[in-house]
Amino acid sequence: MQPEAPLLHDDVAAYDGAPIQVLAQDVHNGQTRLAWSKGDVVHGFSEADLVLEHCFSVPSRHQGYLEPFASIVSIDVDGRIQAWSSCKAPFRARRQLAQAVGLSEEQIRVDVTSVGGDFGGKGDARDLPIAYLLSKIADRPVKIVTSSFEELTASNPTHPTLVTIRSGVTWAGRITTREVQTIHASGAYGAMKPRGYLSTHHDVGGGCHIPNTSFEFLQVYTNTTPGGYFRAPGAHQYTFALERHTDLLAEELSMDPAEFRRKNILKPGEADALGRTLRLVNVEQVMEAALEAGFWRQPKDGFGHGKGIALFGRQIGGGLAGAVLTAETNGTFTVISPTVDIGTGTHTIEQQMVASEMNVPLSHVHVSQGDTDTTLYDEGPRASRVTYTEGQAIVKACREVRQAILDGVGLSHTVTVEHHASEREDITYFSAQVAEVDVDSETGQVQIRRLVTAHDVGTIINPLTHQGQIDGGVVTGLGLAVSEELMLDGGQVINGNLGEYKMPTIADIPPLETILVHTDDGTGPYESKAIGELANNATAAAIANAVADATGCQLFELPITSERVYRVFHADRETNK
Repeated sequence: MQPEAPLLHDDVAAYDGAPIQVLAQDVHNGQTRLAWSKGDVVHGFSEADLVLEHCFSVPSRHQGYLEPFASIVSIDVDGRIQAWSSCKAPFRARRQLAQAVGLSEEQIRVDVTSVGGDFGGKGDARDLPIAYLLSKIADRPVKIVTSSFEELTASNPTHPTLVTIRSGVTWAGRITTREVQTIHASGAYGAMKPRGYLSTHHDVGGGCHIPNTSFEFLQVYTNTTPGGYFRAPGAHQYTFALERHTDLLAEELSMDPAEFRRKNILKPGEADALGRTLRLVNVEQVMEAALEAGFWRQPKDGFGHGKGIALFGRQIGGGLAGAVLTAETNGTFTVISPTVDIGTGTHTIEQQMVASEMNVPLSHVHVSQGDTDTTLYDEGPRASRVTYTEGQAIVKACREVRQAILDGVGLSHTVTVEHHASEREDITYFSAQVAEVDVDSETGQVQIRRLVTAHDVGTIINPLTHQGQIDGGVVTGLGLAVSEELMLDGGQVINGNLGEYKMPTIADIPPLETILVHTDDGTGPYESKAIGELANNATAAAIANAVADATGCQLFELPITSERVYRVFHADRETNK
């Protein structure tokens, strides 16, 4: 960003597909800028009795899927391209492949294979254009499978991020104003993100009522691996900073962190920090449930033992979805789904919905994955939207089939439904996490006793997959908190193997406790609510806040390694001598 730094791209706006409306062309090596404001920040600071500013740093991480990305391309005798890809968004992969090689989308058919884990990292064409060009030259099918080393060093990891937050508060504990600047190191190119930017608007509104705010989210080009999406893009970085900053404000006011949050908690009908009035927001109930289950009021065992809380909320995505439903002559039903099941149980839930709507046993419903020829356009799994969007398409298709049967239609009978689900900016779903830790002050080692996670839920269609999303998310958050980091030297990743890139194993996982707070008005079928990206983003802040409660060590960087805790603890001791 400094003027003397090498300019990586002469004219970003000239690139095909560049998001012109949000380009940060006034910033040296700037890529995109998202900005929001509310109220009068200057006036808000004049009303404050205390103003604090903190800066936080979060490194790059990998999404952590174990099966690497794979692509196959075969060219038919008539020149039509047959592509197989572990991309979760086949229609997006088709569009990107067509753009890259100068063909029409109709010349390409993308077949879906088992994705093998995603967590945000498999939403693009990746190697398909290369496979196509090699297949064209070789006149035979070509397969490309990345190695784990290539995945860790050259795929689309998260963005190294700096977050600076400045807030004004009164002595009574009310937040009067807030300024946020977040800088994401986007890597050498911006094409590994479907929209070219991180959809942070889904989650930066937060759980506090703040009358005056200003937010800026910058992406800048850097000589590093291009960054991509990760289970709520940009959220774990920002949430770590926001919830650490919240605890630091409470400490400066000599106030319990939970009580400080209570004084500023967002209530239904109020506007979030971005100015969006929320009809449905149950953050208070969720926080109180987590505090109760986490035994927040119980005294600590002594020095080195602590508890921390953190909140996270996000809105869900909308957009296009579809379904092809057939009533067969033998009384069974067949679904061709345009939405890829990335391991979350999407196709099982579709099966359950059809069985429920058509009043038949589960065994009478068969779900298969469609390709770009056999189904309507679908945006793919993103933004915790699938049950909301695809679920509504399934229910709509069932009702059309049922009406056709009542009208005497002959079997078999097929309906094809396209559904556009609105973006619900009046609803934010929340989770709250309480971490309990023991810290060895001599070594800096952090032992996590337990993690409590509370969620705002509606009707749970499949309890097993629902709990799997929560547990998997918490374990992801644990890795982001205490061990995972892509280490860079001169812009290159130097720990590109699973021996040195430390993801949690079963031996690292503490006791996990889930609290489900059942409330009304879910936006999905049967009043269901989103869960996919709500369990992984508050964990790091909850653990860091617990470490601060245990030892007084204030951490501004991730991950929370024993070396970092030791260094901060002993530096504080030297300062206080």
